[in-house]
Amino acid sequence: MSPGGNTLIFSLSRRRKSVPTSAACPYASGPDGPASAGGPPGRGVAVRTDPREAEEFVRQFHREQPGAGDAECRIRAVRSEIERTGTYEHTAEELAFGARVAWRNAARCIGRLYWRSLVVRDLRHVTAADDVAADCFAHLRQAGNGGRIRPVISVFAPDRPGRPGPRIVNDQLVRYAGHRAPDGRWTGDPRGAPLSERAVGLGWKRNEERFQVLPLMVEERPGDRPRWYELPDDAVHEVTLTHPDQAWFADLGLRWYAVPAISDMALEIGGVRYPAAPFNGWYMGTEIGARNLADAERYDLLPVVADRLGLDRSSERTLWRDRALVELNVAVLHSFQEAGVTMADHHTESERFLRHIDRESRLGRATPADWSWIVPPVSGSATPVFHRYYDPVDPSLRPAFVPRART
Repeated sequence: MSPGGNTLIFSLSRRRKSVPTSAACPYASGPDGPASAGGPPGRGVAVRTDPREAEEFVRQFHREQPGAGDAECRIRAVRSEIERTGTYEHTAEELAFGARVAWRNAARCIGRLYWRSLVVRDLRHVTAADDVAADCFAHLRQAGNGGRIRPVISVFAPDRPGRPGPRIVNDQLVRYAGHRAPDGRWTGDPRGAPLSERAVGLGWKRNEERFQVLPLMVEERPGDRPRWYELPDDAVHEVTLTHPDQAWFADLGLRWYAVPAISDMALEIGGVRYPAAPFNGWYMGTEIGARNLADAERYDLLPVVADRLGLDRSSERTLWRDRALVELNVAVLHSFQEAGVTMADHHTESERFLRHIDRESRLGRATPADWSWIVPPVSGSATPVFHRYYDPVDPSLRPAFVPRART
C-alpha cells in the first residue's frame, strides 16, 4: 500500500528500498549503491536531471505523505545521486505518488475524481521491445478486468544520461487501422492512417476490415527501427454496438474497444522522464458516440444513422445531425452497459468533476482545467461544467503527462 493511499503498487522488478519510517537516513549510498543507474553510455542524447526539479518533487511527496520520513535526508541523497550519475531513482512509493499526481494535474481530463485509485505497475527494469509489448498486453488484461475497467499505468524504464528508455510508437495501445482507397473513400478509422502506413512499411498486413486492430509498435531506443506485435485476442476487449429501440442498428456492424490506454505521452516526475508509460481510465460515452464514430474526419456515421432513422437531411435547420448524434450516443451507452463494461455518461461525469474540484479546494489545491476539453461534446450547456471558469492551465506543472517528441 502507498503511504496514505488505498491501492496497490505493483512492483514487477527487483525489490526496491522502501520509504523510511525511522529517523535514520537509509538513502546514503556509495559507488556500489543505487547510483549505478548511470551505467555505460549508450545511444541517444544525454538526459541530465535538474536537481531543483527533483528537490521540488521530493518536498511535495513528503508534504502530502506526512509519514514518508525525513525529507531533508532524502533530498541530500537525491542530490548526491544526481551529482554522481546525472539522475536518480525514485522509490516505488515516489513513483506511485508521482504517477497519480500526474493524473490529478491532467488539465484535459474530466475523470480526475478517482486519481488516487490509479494502479501503478512498476516496470522500470523493462527495456527490451519484446518485454515491453508483453507487459503492454498484460496491462490491457489487467485494466480490462472482465469489463470492470481499472485505471492502470505501466511505467517502463526512464531516460537516463546516455541510456534513453524505450518508446511506444502507437498513440493508444489499441487503435483501429485506416486507409484511403484510390477513389477517396476511407476504410476503417482515418485517425489510424499514419500508424497503418508505418506498420505496413514494417511488414504488417492490412486488410479491408473497418475495425482492424493495429499492431503495437515499440522502439527500444529513439531512432531504432520499431518492432511490431499483433495484439492477442484476450488483450483486446471489444463491445458490439446495438440500440435499445432500433433493431437495424446492429446491422451497421459497429464495435469499439473497452480500454482507452494512452501510450504516446511521457510521464515526468521530479525531473525524471519516463517515455513509455501507457495509462488508462475508462471511456465517457461521448468520446466514442460523439467523436470517434461521429466526427466527419473519423467514421463519419451521422449521415448513415440519420438516413436509417428516416430524418430529413435537406437542411441543417431540421437538426438531423443533433438527432442522429443523440441516438448514436444512446447506442454506445446501452451497448457498454449490456456488455458489463464500465462507461460513464457525460452528465454524471460532469457532476463528479465538480466534486473533485470541491475536494481539491478543501485541501488547498488548485484544479487547472481546459474548458474546451472538460465540457462534453454533446449537450454541453446542459452539464454543470459548462457554466463556470476554471483555474488556468499551467504547462510547467509537474508531475505531468507531457507530449513526447515524435520519432
